[in-house]
Amino acid sequence: MIKFYFHPSPNPLKIALYLEETGEPYELVAVDTRKGEQHSDAFKAINPNAKTPAMLDGDIRVFDSNAMLIYLAEKIGKFVPADTPANKAEMYSWLMFVATGIGPYCGQAVHFKHFAPEPKDYAVNRYDFEAWRHWQIINEHLSGQPYMLGTQYSVVDMSVWGWARVVPRVLGADAWQKLPHVKRLLDEINARPAAQRAEALQTKFTFKTEVDEDARKMLFPSNERLKKA
Repeated sequence: MIKFYFHPSPNPLKIALYLEETGEPYELVAVDTRKGEQHSDAFKAINPNAKTPAMLDGDIRVFDSNAMLIYLAEKIGKFVPADTPANKAEMYSWLMFVATGIGPYCGQAVHFKHFAPEPKDYAVNRYDFEAWRHWQIINEHLSGQPYMLGTQYSVVDMSVWGWARVVPRVLGADAWQKLPHVKRLLDEINARPAAQRAEALQTKFTFKTEVDEDARKMLFPSNERLKKA
């Protein structure tokens, strides 16, 4: 059985959605990142990058959420398009777009808007601009079709969903006015029982919610180097 190391943030939640949609059995293991549990030797033996999510499939380890999605999709074979070179190229391209664009720029936009020390105007402007640019590409793509790969709900939509859930925090409360097609997809996936089960996973554990000084040390270790400079 898969052992799924979980925290209720965008990247782990898209894995949770895929597992819930497919009905694949798994054991859930909480990793409280604000308490620094991702830095334990036991967790880093599975994910040397000390980030959630990660998983063990028997004696096979898989880390990085995008590698996990691809691994699960190829193993289980559900919510993927027909196995043709063209379909695989489209699927992999959009998965990597989320992996290298949506995720990193949204994450950095949130960091610099809400957590970084001053001065930060340049960084906020850069990451906000890029986050908007990436989401506008997704929005435009969805303007002509119901799902990321056309007419079929797929693993790519699940990947987008993980981050779409936090768009207002990333871009502001009025973001949906400019991203109506992303909002349509988000609302549709949110209505699915599997998405509701995935969201409910966080209620199985008590995760630390406040970002106090101890949490900052765990989440942003680079700040500690600045203090020593």
